[in-house]
Amino acid sequence: MLIAHFNGEKEVMYMVMAFVLIKLGTGEYLSIAKSAKEEIAKIKGVMKVYGVFGRYDLVAHVEAPTLEELSRIITDRIRSIAGVLSTESLLIGF
Repeated sequence: MLIAHFNGEKEVMYMVMAFVLIKLGTGEYLSIAKSAKEEIAKIKGVMKVYGVFGRYDLVAHVEAPTLEELSRIITDRIRSIAGVLSTESLLIGF
């Protein structure tokens, strides 16, 4: 279900959004990061993928019509990509 809000004139529909922090495996780091980033970017619902420095290697901006669909994108699609060790999801609240 989409999140709806009536703003006085019309109903506005919102997507469920999250930033997904992605930790990759070690090895030939740049080739793993590049190929994982390219594969993640192809997933429907992934708006943008960033390579970052720090505790995580990639950050993906993901949007879906429902929380259930967002969960499927993260658990079934992103986590199944070669080189992805773990994810942490930050749901957009306001």
